Amino acid sequence: MSHLVHESIIRQAMQAPASPALAYGRQRWDYAALGGALEAFAQGLLGLGLQRGERVAVYLEKRLEGVAAMFGTAAAGAVFVPVNPLLKSHQLAHILRDCDVRVLVTSAERLAMLGDALAGCPALHTVVVTATAAPPAIASSCAVLAWDSLLAGARGPSGRLPHRRIDGDMAAILYTSGSTGQPKGVVLSHRNLVAGAASVASYLQNTPGDRILAVLPLSFDYGLNQLTTAFEVGASAVLMNYLLPRDIPAAVAEHGITGLAAVPALWMQLARQAWPQQDSLRYITNSGGAMPQTTLALLRQALPAAKVFLMYGLTEAFRSTYLPPDELARRPDSIGRAIPNAEVMVLRPDGSPCAAGEAGELVHRGALVALGYWNDPERTAQRFRPLPGDGAGLPLAEIAVWSGDTVKMDEDGFLYFVGRGDDMIKVSGYRISPTEIEEVIAATGLVAEAAAFGVPHPSLGQAIVAVVKPGDDGVTPQLLLQECRRHLPAYMVPLHIAVHDDDLPRNPNGKIDRKALQAAFSGLFENEAES
Repeated sequence: MSHLVHESIIRQAMQAPASPALAYGRQRWDYAALGGALEAFAQGLLGLGLQRGERVAVYLEKRLEGVAAMFGTAAAGAVFVPVNPLLKSHQLAHILRDCDVRVLVTSAERLAMLGDALAGCPALHTVVVTATAAPPAIASSCAVLAWDSLLAGARGPSGRLPHRRIDGDMAAILYTSGSTGQPKGVVLSHRNLVAGAASVASYLQNTPGDRILAVLPLSFDYGLNQLTTAFEVGASAVLMNYLLPRDIPAAVAEHGITGLAAVPALWMQLARQAWPQQDSLRYITNSGGAMPQTTLALLRQALPAAKVFLMYGLTEAFRSTYLPPDELARRPDSIGRAIPNAEVMVLRPDGSPCAAGEAGELVHRGALVALGYWNDPERTAQRFRPLPGDGAGLPLAEIAVWSGDTVKMDEDGFLYFVGRGDDMIKVSGYRISPTEIEEVIAATGLVAEAAAFGVPHPSLGQAIVAVVKPGDDGVTPQLLLQECRRHLPAYMVPLHIAVHDDDLPRNPNGKIDRKALQAAFSGLFENEAES
């Protein structure tokens, strides 16, 4: 059994060294190669003087070296910080400063585009560049090393690594969007990552024969979990930096992919692709928001042999619920029940449990609850706190994570997502989930993407705005409003629908960026007379 996140790779390298572990383009690593690379990287970090718990950022598109760097950092007793490759230089610099990153791993091309961004990161002492040629000069006093040069300084097998680690130690910091505009770092322990991988692998029934296509960013907990789950059972992962949605079905066929994970915005695009004849895909999973029912129906038609797992997760607890595929027909709008080794509750503001069908906050307890937010005790205390009255008599209370998300639980214990606390729309006293409006618009079959959100309104408090990307046959706001009026009560009908020909904006994790849309339309009703 693995206790530390990198130990699953070492274990597989000892038990099945020739088994495939990673693929990227034409490159292939078996577990022996992956284990050797992470051990050499760990020893290279120690040769630089990296101390226990110090941070190493990985700013790369998905590639073999990035995986070796993350898990090698953990093996060295340090903390890896995967940075989404879509972030700009000033956003990277914020993360490097926020958690005092000591070593940055990136490519020569990315380093050349950073300009003087690294000059304002005083804790940074080394940049490791994946290129084998001489790295470019940078506007910073830190050293720049080629990847091969770092690994050439490796001192010996990882069994002699000096830093003692336990499963409660920090392993990773994942940065996620914050309500204040600056991303916040969620601190995950080795225990969080290992328990999450074991739990997910158990209900997906992963085996060494699985081939998992990693299309989501590795800076996203859902994306990182594709790797940790694969390594937990000795499966292989195929890294993919796709350009167009049609590239994904082609990769599934080419590599004989058995497992594919995506977020709703991507599934909406994939559902309309021409999937080649193949029978390898054993399951697909969804998280990061509710999958529209029309999208789900299209996917089940296109991929009849694939089991569909609808899931719910948050970075602060990695994964909370899943809906077994055999419940899909009866409960297609449910996010399921708690994953193995977790308890999920629906609570009122006073901490008392909600009745069946009553909306309340989702609260998660168990081994996957993160350690908190990096360097932010105030926000940590708001989100991570004990359950009222729980653990009476214990000197130290167990900490649960209060998600901020509103859900309902039926009499059978199945959960239903209502909305995120900061996405909920409030119109004339009514609390409205944007998901419900988006479902109605998506059900018309006339749009490729849809997002609903609230903007300030002088008399209503908030007004509902929907932005859509039309489907192949086009659509008008008037037609969508007509459908909304048919299927929604008056207070839930958007006051404004905008049609955009381009893709809706995404945040770094690939989800539709409602906050960006909200900002763009925030002044829409500012000249309305207050009644």
